[in-house]
Amino acid sequence: MSSIIQLLPDHVANQIAAGEVVQRPASVVKELMENAVDAKATDIKLIIKDAGKSLIQVVDNGVGMSVTDARLCFERHATSKIRQAEDLFSLHTKGFRGEALASIAAIAHVEMKTKQVQDELGNHIIIEGSKFVTSTPAVVPNGTSFSVKNLFFNIPARRNFLKSETVELRHIIDEFQRVALAHPNIYFTMFHNGSETYNLPHSNFRQRIVNIFSGKTNEKLVPINEATEILTVQGFVGKPEFAKKNRGEQFFFVNDRYIKSGYLHHAVMNAYDGLLKDGAQPSYFIYLNVPPNTIDINIHPTKTEIKFDDEHALYAILRSTIKHSLGQFNVVPALDFDRDPNLDTPYNYQHKIAETPLVQVDRAYNPFAEEKPIKSSSASYKKTESQTNWESLYVGLKQDAFEVATAFIENEEVTASIFDQKEEEQVVKQTYQIQKKYIVSPIKSGMVIIFQRRAHERILYEQFLTSMTVKQASSQHLLFPLQLEFSYNEMALLGELKESLENTGFVFDAIASNSIIISGVPVAVSESHVGKIMEAVLHDLQEEIPNSSFCQNDTIAKSMAKSLAIKTGTYLTEREQENIVNNLFACKEPNVSPFQKPTFITISVDDLDKKFAL
Repeated sequence: MSSIIQLLPDHVANQIAAGEVVQRPASVVKELMENAVDAKATDIKLIIKDAGKSLIQVVDNGVGMSVTDARLCFERHATSKIRQAEDLFSLHTKGFRGEALASIAAIAHVEMKTKQVQDELGNHIIIEGSKFVTSTPAVVPNGTSFSVKNLFFNIPARRNFLKSETVELRHIIDEFQRVALAHPNIYFTMFHNGSETYNLPHSNFRQRIVNIFSGKTNEKLVPINEATEILTVQGFVGKPEFAKKNRGEQFFFVNDRYIKSGYLHHAVMNAYDGLLKDGAQPSYFIYLNVPPNTIDINIHPTKTEIKFDDEHALYAILRSTIKHSLGQFNVVPALDFDRDPNLDTPYNYQHKIAETPLVQVDRAYNPFAEEKPIKSSSASYKKTESQTNWESLYVGLKQDAFEVATAFIENEEVTASIFDQKEEEQVVKQTYQIQKKYIVSPIKSGMVIIFQRRAHERILYEQFLTSMTVKQASSQHLLFPLQLEFSYNEMALLGELKESLENTGFVFDAIASNSIIISGVPVAVSESHVGKIMEAVLHDLQEEIPNSSFCQNDTIAKSMAKSLAIKTGTYLTEREQENIVNNLFACKEPNVSPFQKPTFITISVDDLDKKFAL
């Protein structure tokens, strides 16, 4: 009987390993950029075409590789970063398992050019699907250049699994930002389809954050700094008033490595306790330095999760550090018992002697006397004839006052009679509001109870969707144009959404690289809500960007309806209640909200009778 268990060929094993290492183009970007950082490069360029599907190229000026190392780096488990098992617990580099390049070469066309400083010639290697095509000497600059073309060319199922270019580019930018934020001492540039996306010169932590997330980020940052025996904490947290709904600008770095930690995130949120609105997320860029032997970074394939030896101590230190910084920079309200500087004596009056006011008392004053004597310090006051007969000033005014009052009463009666309603309409109300949340309206079979917020969402959703379909939305122009700033990811998305947003009623004057100018908004939108609406729309679309324009319009309509709908706890007049009831049942699908939740329920008279049955 033949053996059932067999050893896999190397190219098959590499393709299987690639499924763990390379999930999408952003995974290749991460591995190549981290290798460039480990090569002690001071200038790293990232060149992307078609969101990484056609080309991913990383060029650095690092130490380079020899001819032998250049061929050996594509073998599985070949690495220069560890020598023995104990080295796994004292890592100072990024990648270390030696699977990245072998996995990438198994599923793409790879071209590498590398040269060391002391060598006259470099090496040029071409690999296609784990097969060496050529390896020749070449005149190349110092450092290494990796070009990955036609990703997943030999695995069509994996290539078809990739998302749209917008989604894949967003993941690439996320990986680029994480590496760039961790190493502000390195010059980073990024190009996509021939245009420059990022140009990040050497800087400090704060300037690197500002260069990536637009200029106004500087005023939002509060520095944190704390050094203990366990760890060193430094970085920046955002002020509470600039908190957003999404969690885009939240970064943890441990020993210059980006990580995700729900436990440490909870410590940050705990430090903001009582300062944020419901659902708001603060921005933070926190750099932690801990001894390498106190962490384990090999518990996750992408090495984005870390296990700490003493998590409780880290939690307490991080929470107290952020609380201290927020209070130190007067972000947290505190009791202040200092004197008010406005009450200080002016400088010109500090050495002057205060004058005692003179108090004159009229000892002959009698409040019950017929004539009240008035004395003045300057001269006595004498009554004139016109002042003695002051009653004559009001002669004839009594009749006039009576006529004015009579005319006012007559006009009031006439005005009231214009708006007189029938006696039945004054007694019977058509709608009632319960707990500022539900609207109750009687019907023939019983009554209908409407969830006012969901009903308003359905009304607004269909209105916006109709406006975007017909392209005849009305807008109100602003007296002063409104300027809003966004990150590169958000601006790229806004460029695609411009036409759809204009169909809802927005009017854009200009769209720059990191800001937009809005001169008109939909009729139902107030100027103070424009920024929040834009953030909500971008957040909802970034969760999963639709491929088709119809799905995109649907997402925009849902997001705007959710942002503009009346909130629970809002008092509605009887006319507003009736408008919601009438507009709801004029919708095409009044039964559910845009998010497929019921908008109303009906209770029949029979149901009420059953409740009171004995």
